[in-house]
Amino acid sequence: MSQAELRATPRALRSLGLFRSEIVTTLRRWRTLALLACLAAVPILIGVAVKIETGSGGTAGSPNNGEGPAFIAQITNNGLFLVFAALAATLPVFLPMAIGVIAGDAIAGEANSGTLRYLLVAPAGRTRLLFAKYVSTLTFCLIATLVVALAALSTGAVLFPLDDVTTLSGTQISLSQGLGRAFLIALVVAASLIGVAALGLFISTLTNSGIAAMAATVGLLITVQIVDQIPQLHAVHPYLFPHYWLSFADLLRDPVYWDQILKNLGLQGLYAAVFGSAAWARFSAKDIAA
Repeated sequence: MSQAELRATPRALRSLGLFRSEIVTTLRRWRTLALLACLAAVPILIGVAVKIETGSGGTAGSPNNGEGPAFIAQITNNGLFLVFAALAATLPVFLPMAIGVIAGDAIAGEANSGTLRYLLVAPAGRTRLLFAKYVSTLTFCLIATLVVALAALSTGAVLFPLDDVTTLSGTQISLSQGLGRAFLIALVVAASLIGVAALGLFISTLTNSGIAAMAATVGLLITVQIVDQIPQLHAVHPYLFPHYWLSFADLLRDPVYWDQILKNLGLQGLYAAVFGSAAWARFSAKDIAA
């Protein structure tokens, strides 16, 4: 092993240690656990509501009772559809709001509590610390999405039958293939939150108040969602990060339609590059007073 490799090894170990520390710290906070508990409660509530409604002779998602989330009408025939319905229900609001809270507090929260200066005293460096914060936020994106999916799958298995899946194209795939599609959908949903995470991290570098950063991130998220629903502004819709979020439904087609999904992933990557670079530029020049 060369001298350069010997010097790089401790640096890599320090980076891994920093990443692990940030992820563990994030997941141990009561606020994080409360967010995950709220997310897990959503599919349980949907499943129980559908069970009660159909048990009394009603039809889930029928016009007489008002339309529910996408896929809700199929839940009674196959509990696996509760996974798709829960992700469709949580993706527009609950999941991105939870990510906005974690990302918005990443830097601003440390500055507000007075720990940011001490983190930078350690041989971490601003770039490595910022990257570790972003990695921990992305890890939370994946964990939060899997919590929703697993809570929905467990609830669906308890309350409804699990059977072969009828795709949106009208064909049938086996239950094992359906579970594979569900896992792939969860990964796509988690990747759909990459842009929100980068945006929240950038806002977090602009202030020393964690509450202000979280509120600004969530407020901006709501504003963008409203803009995406205004028909007169259709020209800007394809450039808004939530525009292709529900494209994950195309994974339930046979064959899969990849066009909208790839557009979504590309757009999230663009937001991550732009706002990640902006966060790095801001944090590199930031005067750390706390």
